[in-house]
Amino acid sequence: MKMDIKTLIPKDKFDFETVEKLTKYSFKDIEPIVPDLLEWLQDINWPISQPIAEFLIPFSEEIAPEILKILKGKDEIWKYWILTTFGKNIKNELVLQEINRIAKNPTQDEIDEGVDEIANEINDN
Repeated sequence: MKMDIKTLIPKDKFDFETVEKLTKYSFKDIEPIVPDLLEWLQDINWPISQPIAEFLIPFSEEIAPEILKILKGKDEIWKYWILTTFGKNIKNELVLQEINRIAKNPTQDEIDEGVDEIANEINDN
């Protein structure tokens, strides 16, 4: 019997039990819920954000299309946390181009939230 993968989406910011279950699955298994998991990185201060980030970091390249969507979006705080989490690991050319754009030609909102500073740090490495 196949498990419903949606049960691996944490229910609230203290749902460590579900986050723990994630580690028992392959990337291929959890791929359909990656966008849901990335939503938990909108605020790294939520208790389960860090364990989810640590779980996803090894899959930085596989989730690059989702990361790119976030970086092209309008949620500057989310961009900040995504760059803080994945920036040093990502090698995807399209994501690197977007990081470069944020570093060199940030929007006012990106400047206001310090997203350009993180992008510049990533570019310097």
